[in-house]
Amino acid sequence: MHAEKVSPLAPDKFAELPQIEGVRLNAAEAGIKYTGRKDLAVLCFDEGTALAGVFTQSKCPSAPVDLCRRNLSGGSARLLVINSGNANAFTGVKGEQSVSETASAGANIIGCTPSEIFAASTGVIGEPLDASKITGRLPQMIAEARADGWRPVAEAMMTTDTFPKLATVSTELDGITVTINGIAKGAGMIAPDMATMLAFVVTDVPIEANVLQSLLNETAAGSFNSITVDTDTSTSDTLLAFATGTAGTRGVKSLADVSDPRIGSVREALFSVLKDLALQVVSDGEGASKLIEVTVTGADSSVSAKRIALSVANSPLVKTAVAGEDANWGRVVMAIGKAGEPADRDKLSIWFGDNRLAHLGERDPDYDEDIASAYMQQDKIVIRADVGVGDGQATVWGCDLTKEYVAINGDYRS
Repeated sequence: MHAEKVSPLAPDKFAELPQIEGVRLNAAEAGIKYTGRKDLAVLCFDEGTALAGVFTQSKCPSAPVDLCRRNLSGGSARLLVINSGNANAFTGVKGEQSVSETASAGANIIGCTPSEIFAASTGVIGEPLDASKITGRLPQMIAEARADGWRPVAEAMMTTDTFPKLATVSTELDGITVTINGIAKGAGMIAPDMATMLAFVVTDVPIEANVLQSLLNETAAGSFNSITVDTDTSTSDTLLAFATGTAGTRGVKSLADVSDPRIGSVREALFSVLKDLALQVVSDGEGASKLIEVTVTGADSSVSAKRIALSVANSPLVKTAVAGEDANWGRVVMAIGKAGEPADRDKLSIWFGDNRLAHLGERDPDYDEDIASAYMQQDKIVIRADVGVGDGQATVWGCDLTKEYVAINGDYRS
């Protein structure tokens, strides 16, 4: 299902992703759940493509997540198959058979081993996925895949999303331009624990799989693992990074060690793409009308700061206050207090934007309700809290909670 209304937080224009040598893409209608829209996509990779991945830590992972985890150790990829409308989660033996048939069919067409085939599914949990709807379309889709097919693939991944998520960054290695493209989907069931819903990045940087894995682990922490819509971690969270390595033919030397001094520019570019996609996901939170940024400083550690920040960002009372444009900073005090992390009540200070509302454990003497209320009318609300016990800090992003969220999820399966 596509939402009828586009999120008010949607970007003014979508990124136009350049072609990356070594990957071709395609999307098509398979009738998995939807009619009259594309719901199946493929990314086809040249030989020698390295990959890395992080996945949901849910104890009820989907069959595609299990497949990806098994195949990840091989370090190489030739095909990624993505479908929307059916998560192929909690589907038992039937789910395993479905991904196995998909992997075998893809391997036969590509001419590789099933261990180089990856799959990702998103949609309704508990419904068996008919593999024939996928395998029957693969031959033509792979044959007709093109280097410029990013936007249709991003659209085919959508479920309750109101807009496709795309991002791209270019940087230089050895004086040569390299590129990282990324696409993602996600709007609800977002409280990532290693990744978020579905997200895929592709680069032409020549990089060893283990080095790419190290970078992905690091950059996912401050991007996808720092957003939340509704506290619910998906069974299908999958973030995969693919490196075709084709920039090597243009003179870029391979990154084979995390200590390589050139690694910094790649890390920065990868983080930029992941953060861009993550913020697009949370900006498309189901029913969202406002983006919320929460920064906690003065915490016992960065881990403690993040837990406190998530407690604030996940609080239904904070989220509804933001939706109602109510500068109710007392709810932030509540959320900090319930986080179970060290905090000094009598040193606590809270800001909404540049407006300090509470200071040293009580209402700020210069607090102005009219100024605070006017600030709450903005599309992006920045909340900052200093908890007064140390040097730890962290930032997370969330969105408000509106009646539309209940409406969307009340009839999700219909």
